[in-house]
Amino acid sequence: MAVNGLNEQGSDKNLQTREDTRSSEKYIKPAVNIVETDEGLILTADVPGAAKESLAVSVEKGILTINAQVSHDMPGQPVYTEFQLASYYRQFSIPETLDQQRARADLANGILTLQIPKAEAAKPRKIEVKVG
Repeated sequence: MAVNGLNEQGSDKNLQTREDTRSSEKYIKPAVNIVETDEGLILTADVPGAAKESLAVSVEKGILTINAQVSHDMPGQPVYTEFQLASYYRQFSIPETLDQQRARADLANGILTLQIPKAEAAKPRKIEVKVG
């Protein structure tokens, strides 16, 4: 999947297996929206139930990783359940035209917003035309 310069690592499955993440735990692939502006990319990810303290966003060797551990502890005995609590995990490759050092991440109401500015050399610029 190539979206505005970000390429997703892995497949289109919503639940990743041990083979995908090399972990014994199952993960949910959070839904994301990616928007490109003149200044950079804005990625929003749906991570309900993830706390700021358990959320890890990192970039290493051009790979953006979003990982959030969600607590599975519930008081009492489940009588009926329609959804499964699981942690979140998703990766994207990031092009060199983005300035990874200036990336910012915010979490509010279960939505992670990640802003990755374009490198100065990659930003569009207007070239002034002189009359000679």
